[in-house]
Amino acid sequence: KQWYQRRVRGMLSVPAIFYRPQGREEESDAAREKFQVPESDHLSLLHVYQQWKNKNYSSTWCNDYFIHFKAMKKVREVHSQLMEIMEKQKLPLTSCGNNWDLVRKCICSAYFHQAARVKGIGEYVNARTGMPCHLHPTSALYGMGYSSDYVVYHELIMTAREYMQCVTSVEAEWLAELGPMFYSVKESINSIEENKQRAAERKQQMEKELAAAEEELEAKREREDAPSSRSTIVTPGHSSSSSVRSTPRRLGF
Repeated sequence: KQWYQRRVRGMLSVPAIFYRPQGREEESDAAREKFQVPESDHLSLLHVYQQWKNKNYSSTWCNDYFIHFKAMKKVREVHSQLMEIMEKQKLPLTSCGNNWDLVRKCICSAYFHQAARVKGIGEYVNARTGMPCHLHPTSALYGMGYSSDYVVYHELIMTAREYMQCVTSVEAEWLAELGPMFYSVKESINSIEENKQRAAERKQQMEKELAAAEEELEAKREREDAPSSRSTIVTPGHSSSSSVRSTPRRLGF
Protein backbone atom coordinates (compact mmCIF):
# COMPACT_ATOMS: atom_id res chain seq x y z
CA LYS A 1 0.00 0.00 0.00
CA GLN A 2 2.78 2.43 0.92
CA TRP A 3 4.56 1.78 -2.39
CA TYR A 4 1.53 3.04 -4.28
CA GLN A 5 0.94 5.95 -1.91
CA ARG A 6 4.42 7.32 -2.53
CA ARG A 7 4.06 7.07 -6.29
CA VAL A 8 0.67 8.76 -6.31
CA ARG A 9 2.03 11.49 -4.05
CA GLY A 10 4.95 11.99 -6.42
CA MET A 11 2.64 12.26 -9.44
CA LEU A 12 0.57 14.93 -7.67
CA SER A 13 3.67 16.99 -6.86
CA VAL A 14 4.22 18.01 -10.49
CA PRO A 15 2.05 19.87 -13.04
CA ALA A 16 0.09 17.95 -15.67
CA ILE A 17 2.20 15.11 -17.07
CA PHE A 18 0.36 14.91 -20.40
CA TYR A 19 0.69 17.48 -23.15
CA ARG A 20 -1.42 18.15 -26.26
CA PRO A 21 0.69 19.43 -29.20
CA GLN A 22 -1.14 21.58 -31.70
CA GLY A 23 -2.50 19.58 -34.59
CA ARG A 24 -2.23 16.26 -32.69
CA GLU A 25 -4.85 16.82 -30.00
CA GLU A 26 -6.92 13.75 -30.89
CA GLU A 27 -3.85 11.52 -30.97
CA SER A 28 -2.78 12.84 -27.56
CA ASP A 29 -6.23 12.29 -26.06
CA ALA A 30 -6.30 8.73 -27.38
CA ALA A 31 -2.92 8.05 -25.74
CA ARG A 32 -4.17 9.43 -22.42
CA GLU A 33 -7.25 7.20 -22.49
CA LYS A 34 -5.06 4.09 -22.60
CA PHE A 35 -3.95 4.77 -19.02
CA GLN A 36 -7.31 5.68 -17.53
CA VAL A 37 -8.71 3.64 -14.64
CA PRO A 38 -12.51 4.24 -14.62
CA GLU A 39 -12.80 4.57 -10.84
CA SER A 40 -9.96 6.98 -10.18
CA ASP A 41 -7.75 9.65 -11.71
CA HIS A 42 -5.23 8.95 -8.94
CA LEU A 43 -5.03 5.32 -9.99
CA SER A 44 -4.68 6.45 -13.60
CA LEU A 45 -1.57 8.43 -12.62
CA LEU A 46 -0.27 5.41 -10.74
CA HIS A 47 -0.84 3.32 -13.86
CA VAL A 48 1.28 5.76 -15.90
CA TYR A 49 4.17 5.52 -13.42
CA GLN A 50 3.97 1.72 -13.30
CA GLN A 51 4.12 1.46 -17.08
CA TRP A 52 7.00 3.93 -17.25
CA LYS A 53 8.90 1.90 -14.67
CA ASN A 54 8.28 -1.28 -16.70
CA LYS A 55 9.85 0.50 -19.71
CA ASN A 56 13.00 1.25 -17.67
CA TYR A 57 12.08 4.95 -17.28
CA SER A 58 12.44 5.49 -21.03
CA SER A 59 12.24 9.00 -22.48
CA THR A 60 11.27 7.57 -25.87
CA TRP A 61 8.28 5.87 -24.31
CA CYS A 62 7.21 9.19 -22.79
CA ASN A 63 7.41 10.91 -26.15
CA ASP A 64 5.35 8.17 -27.79
CA TYR A 65 2.52 8.71 -25.28
CA PHE A 66 2.73 12.52 -25.08
CA ILE A 67 4.07 12.49 -21.50
CA HIS A 68 6.48 15.12 -20.14
CA PHE A 69 9.71 13.26 -19.48
CA LYS A 70 11.10 15.99 -17.21
CA ALA A 71 7.95 15.88 -15.10
CA MET A 72 8.28 12.11 -14.75
CA LYS A 73 11.92 12.51 -13.65
CA LYS A 74 10.73 14.88 -10.95
CA VAL A 75 8.15 12.33 -9.84
CA ARG A 76 10.87 9.71 -9.52
CA GLU A 77 12.96 12.08 -7.40
CA VAL A 78 10.04 12.75 -5.04
CA HIS A 79 9.43 9.03 -4.78
CA SER A 80 13.09 8.45 -3.81
CA GLN A 81 12.91 11.22 -1.19
CA LEU A 82 9.83 9.66 0.38
CA MET A 83 11.62 6.31 0.42
CA GLU A 84 14.55 7.84 2.32
CA ILE A 85 12.22 9.44 4.86
CA MET A 86 10.49 6.13 5.52
CA GLU A 87 13.80 4.35 5.95
CA LYS A 88 15.02 6.98 8.43
CA GLN A 89 11.77 6.65 10.38
CA LYS A 90 12.09 2.85 10.19
CA LEU A 91 8.64 2.51 8.69
CA PRO A 92 7.90 -0.89 7.10
CA LEU A 93 7.54 -1.04 3.33
CA THR A 94 4.38 -2.93 2.42
CA SER A 95 2.32 -3.52 -0.71
CA CYS A 96 -1.38 -4.29 -1.19
CA GLY A 97 -0.78 -6.21 -4.42
CA ASN A 98 -3.70 -5.74 -6.80
CA ASN A 99 -6.19 -4.63 -4.15
CA TRP A 100 -7.02 -1.28 -5.74
CA ASP A 101 -9.97 -0.73 -3.38
CA LEU A 102 -7.47 -0.47 -0.53
CA VAL A 103 -5.56 2.21 -2.44
CA ARG A 104 -8.79 4.13 -3.04
CA LYS A 105 -9.56 3.93 0.67
CA CYS A 106 -6.11 5.35 1.46
CA ILE A 107 -6.78 8.21 -0.94
CA CYS A 108 -10.10 8.77 0.82
CA SER A 109 -8.29 9.00 4.17
CA ALA A 110 -6.27 11.94 2.81
CA TYR A 111 -9.07 13.78 0.99
CA PHE A 112 -12.23 13.03 3.01
CA HIS A 113 -12.55 16.76 3.77
CA GLN A 114 -12.83 17.37 0.01
CA ALA A 115 -15.69 15.01 -0.75
CA ALA A 116 -18.63 15.55 -3.07
CA ARG A 117 -21.92 13.74 -3.59
CA VAL A 118 -23.63 13.25 -6.92
CA LYS A 119 -26.37 15.61 -8.08
CA GLY A 120 -26.61 14.70 -11.74
CA ILE A 121 -24.57 13.14 -14.54
CA GLY A 122 -21.11 14.66 -14.15
CA GLU A 123 -22.44 17.15 -11.60
CA TYR A 124 -21.66 17.09 -7.88
CA VAL A 125 -21.99 19.26 -4.79
CA ASN A 126 -19.50 19.49 -1.96
CA ALA A 127 -20.68 17.18 0.82
CA ARG A 128 -19.96 19.77 3.53
CA THR A 129 -20.61 23.16 1.94
CA GLY A 130 -23.06 22.31 -0.87
CA MET A 131 -20.85 24.14 -3.37
CA PRO A 132 -21.46 22.88 -6.94
CA CYS A 133 -18.54 21.17 -8.68
CA HIS A 134 -18.19 19.22 -11.91
CA LEU A 135 -16.11 16.46 -13.41
CA HIS A 136 -13.56 17.74 -15.88
CA PRO A 137 -13.85 16.27 -19.41
CA THR A 138 -10.31 14.86 -19.06
CA SER A 139 -11.23 12.90 -15.92
CA ALA A 140 -11.32 9.11 -16.09
CA LEU A 141 -14.76 9.24 -14.42
CA TYR A 142 -16.17 11.55 -17.11
CA GLY A 143 -18.41 9.86 -19.68
CA MET A 144 -18.60 6.48 -17.91
CA GLY A 145 -22.39 6.39 -18.39
CA TYR A 146 -23.08 6.58 -14.67
CA SER A 147 -21.92 8.76 -11.81
CA SER A 148 -20.40 7.48 -8.59
CA ASP A 149 -22.44 8.42 -5.52
CA TYR A 150 -19.43 9.94 -3.72
CA VAL A 151 -16.00 11.16 -4.84
CA VAL A 152 -12.99 12.93 -3.36
CA TYR A 153 -10.83 15.36 -5.31
CA HIS A 154 -7.34 16.84 -5.14
CA GLU A 155 -8.34 20.44 -5.80
CA LEU A 156 -10.87 22.68 -7.51
CA ILE A 157 -10.12 24.66 -10.67
CA MET A 158 -12.14 27.87 -10.88
CA THR A 159 -12.95 28.76 -14.49
CA ALA A 160 -16.38 29.42 -15.97
CA ARG A 161 -17.41 26.45 -13.81
CA GLU A 162 -15.90 24.79 -10.75
CA TYR A 163 -14.07 21.69 -11.98
CA MET A 164 -12.67 18.97 -9.73
CA GLN A 165 -9.10 17.99 -10.60
CA CYS A 166 -7.89 14.45 -9.97
CA VAL A 167 -11.00 12.64 -8.73
CA THR A 168 -11.46 9.22 -7.11
CA SER A 169 -14.68 7.34 -6.47
CA VAL A 170 -15.17 6.38 -2.79
CA GLU A 171 -17.73 4.59 -0.63
CA ALA A 172 -20.04 6.36 1.81
CA GLU A 173 -18.93 4.02 4.61
CA TRP A 174 -15.30 5.10 4.10
CA LEU A 175 -16.21 8.76 4.55
CA ALA A 176 -18.11 7.99 7.76
CA GLU A 177 -15.25 5.85 9.06
CA LEU A 178 -12.37 8.16 8.16
CA GLY A 179 -14.10 11.52 8.65
CA PRO A 180 -16.57 10.99 11.52
CA MET A 181 -16.32 14.67 12.45
CA PHE A 182 -17.98 15.54 9.12
CA TYR A 183 -20.03 12.52 8.03
CA SER A 184 -22.21 9.77 9.44
CA VAL A 185 -24.20 6.90 7.98
CA LYS A 186 -27.58 6.42 9.66
CA GLU A 187 -28.14 3.04 8.09
CA SER A 188 -26.35 0.70 5.77
CA ILE A 189 -26.08 1.97 2.20
CA ASN A 190 -27.22 -0.57 -0.36
CA SER A 191 -26.20 -0.53 -3.94
CA ILE A 192 -28.66 0.31 -6.70
CA GLU A 193 -28.78 -3.33 -7.76
CA GLU A 194 -29.58 -4.49 -4.22
CA ASN A 195 -32.36 -1.93 -3.94
CA LYS A 196 -33.83 -3.09 -7.24
CA GLN A 197 -33.67 -6.70 -6.11
CA ARG A 198 -35.42 -5.93 -2.83
CA ALA A 199 -38.14 -3.98 -4.62
CA ALA A 200 -38.69 -6.89 -7.03
CA GLU A 201 -38.92 -9.35 -4.13
CA ARG A 202 -41.46 -7.15 -2.32
CA LYS A 203 -43.53 -6.85 -5.49
CA GLN A 204 -43.46 -10.61 -6.02
CA GLN A 205 -44.53 -11.24 -2.43
CA MET A 206 -47.41 -8.77 -2.74
CA GLU A 207 -48.58 -10.45 -5.95
CA LYS A 208 -48.59 -13.85 -4.22
CA GLU A 209 -50.58 -12.49 -1.28
CA LEU A 210 -53.08 -10.84 -3.65
CA ALA A 211 -53.55 -14.06 -5.64
CA ALA A 212 -54.12 -16.07 -2.44
CA ALA A 213 -56.71 -13.53 -1.24
CA GLU A 214 -58.56 -13.71 -4.57
CA GLU A 215 -58.64 -17.52 -4.45
CA GLU A 216 -60.04 -17.47 -0.92
CA LEU A 217 -62.73 -14.95 -1.91
CA GLU A 218 -63.75 -17.04 -4.93
CA ALA A 219 -64.03 -20.17 -2.81
CA LYS A 220 -66.25 -18.32 -0.34
CA ARG A 221 -68.56 -17.17 -3.13
CA GLU A 222 -68.89 -20.74 -4.46
CA ARG A 223 -69.89 -22.01 -1.02
CA GLU A 224 -72.55 -19.31 -0.69
CA ASP A 225 -74.02 -20.01 -4.16
CA ALA A 226 -74.29 -23.82 -3.66
CA PRO A 227 -78.02 -25.14 -3.14
CA SER A 228 -78.78 -26.04 0.49
CA SER A 229 -80.36 -29.48 1.29
CA ARG A 230 -84.01 -29.32 2.59
CA SER A 231 -85.02 -31.19 5.75
CA THR A 232 -88.05 -33.63 5.62
CA ILE A 233 -90.74 -33.52 8.34
CA VAL A 234 -92.01 -36.98 9.19
CA THR A 235 -95.72 -37.22 10.21
CA PRO A 236 -96.86 -40.24 12.28
CA GLY A 237 -98.92 -42.72 10.29
CA HIS A 238 -97.59 -41.58 6.95
CA SER A 239 -94.93 -43.20 4.90
CA SER A 240 -91.93 -41.11 4.29
CA SER A 241 -91.33 -42.75 0.93
CA SER A 242 -94.22 -40.99 -0.81
CA SER A 243 -96.02 -37.75 -0.34
CA VAL A 244 -99.10 -38.85 -2.43
CA ARG A 245 -102.05 -40.06 -0.34
CA SER A 246 -103.66 -43.29 -1.61
CA THR A 247 -107.48 -43.86 -1.77
CA PRO A 248 -108.69 -46.58 0.66
CA ARG A 249 -110.30 -49.71 -0.92
CA ARG A 250 -114.01 -50.48 -0.44
CA LEU A 251 -114.92 -53.58 1.40
CA GLY A 252 -117.71 -55.63 -0.25
CA PHE A 253 -120.26 -57.91 1.46
